[in-house]
Amino acid sequence: MGNISGFKNQKRKTEQRKPVEKRVQDWKEIYVPWTKKETAIQASRCMDCGVPFCNNGCPLGNLIPEFNDLVYNQDWKSAYERLSATNNFPEFTGRICPAPCEASCTLSINNDPVSIEVIEKNIIEKAWESGFVKPEIPLIRTNKKVAIIGSGPAGLAAAQQLNRAGHNVTVYERSENPGGLLRYGIPEFKLEKNIVQRRIDLLIQEGIEFKCSVNVGIDILAKELSNEFDAICLAGGSTVPRDLPIKGRELDGIHFAMDFLSEQNRWNDNPQDREITAKNKNVVIIGGGDTGADCLGTSIRQGAKSITQIEIMPEPPEFRINNNPWPEWPMILRTSSAHEEGGNRKYSILTDHFSGKNKLEKLVCEKVEWEKNMTTGKFNMKKIENSKFEIKSELVLLAMGFVHPLQEGLLSDLNIEFDDRGNVKIDSNMMTNISKVFSCGDMEKGQSLVVHAIASGRSCAKKIDTFLEGSSNLPDVRGYFRKLNTK
Repeated sequence: MGNISGFKNQKRKTEQRKPVEKRVQDWKEIYVPWTKKETAIQASRCMDCGVPFCNNGCPLGNLIPEFNDLVYNQDWKSAYERLSATNNFPEFTGRICPAPCEASCTLSINNDPVSIEVIEKNIIEKAWESGFVKPEIPLIRTNKKVAIIGSGPAGLAAAQQLNRAGHNVTVYERSENPGGLLRYGIPEFKLEKNIVQRRIDLLIQEGIEFKCSVNVGIDILAKELSNEFDAICLAGGSTVPRDLPIKGRELDGIHFAMDFLSEQNRWNDNPQDREITAKNKNVVIIGGGDTGADCLGTSIRQGAKSITQIEIMPEPPEFRINNNPWPEWPMILRTSSAHEEGGNRKYSILTDHFSGKNKLEKLVCEKVEWEKNMTTGKFNMKKIENSKFEIKSELVLLAMGFVHPLQEGLLSDLNIEFDDRGNVKIDSNMMTNISKVFSCGDMEKGQSLVVHAIASGRSCAKKIDTFLEGSSNLPDVRGYFRKLNTK
């Protein structure tokens, strides 16, 4: 620990956001990067605790006190090496991770936590600037071939780890470019796509082959894949969105959030007519999570007339309540950068039905309340009498999460078994019911965080390497604790 009184002398800061009126005029990232000095000052707040709860709170097991100390002492190369030892893509997690490490930081007991996420981002960005990030090409190649299906964070992490083990890795992606959720789901103002492409280019230099615009299970059959490769890793994500099958759902103007976000990201690469646009429309976003906030920021930049975000659950408390103590994940109200930019949030709102003539004109909603069952401890929803109201809208975006991976096509072709939630079922070795076919990320875990996907991909790579070689020198994922979906 470089400064034993750093947390006393320095208050927590994060990177400054550009003024709202300026940042909503384009799709660029909204933060002003720190200098090395600013990063070192914030790193000095780390106490190097005897028990580093931040390390355990991170699904990747990042060596947070170690890289904070190295940043404080301006040893940027060593800080990068510590960070990249556990995290394949800190440029992604340093921008879009909700930072469970910060929620577990010891300072969070009665103070503001260390700005771990932003420090992480600055380590990797300064490493790129200084030329520390170089392709890691294995000295020896095995004769084993591995197919990775899906190029999201889980698939990319598994691919890089298996390539480092010397295997010949091919990544299949059904979209026109690699990156999955990173490229097509997350808005440009949160993660510029040149950042994604920079990493893809490095993976190609390391020897990984990408085959895009290939829908495995249709363009190439599962049998062909099985004959060609020694192992297959299913990392296609949880892609079937949760629908809202109520009266009026068929009206024109109701879309899934990911269709809206993906189209905008493609437009940023190649501007053309949009099928879904918020311009000059009254927009309603159904769903209060990160995807809903992404839709909010995107709608603002497209020029929406008004934006209302509704959530069926009650408004979370501003601070932790007694039954949600540190170091648990804080169940509190979160305000994203998009919420600063505009729009209204409404909680405990049920959508009764959509209304309009061929095209959507309005939502009919109802207020609800949540009552706790003292016997079971569960909360039950109750409609409030005479509380119906209308919201004028020409565009509704359904941002209610995802239910499971697409089962038709590849998975059904392989005769993959599913768990009771519809996700790919795996055993303790992350193998499916089909020999040499493994799965990782949201496809087997269900919808989760990018940091969980990277951790899952790393863990799966070690399991595959062990399957192929009998043992593995790939690192364990120390912080990745999860319940396998096995019986």
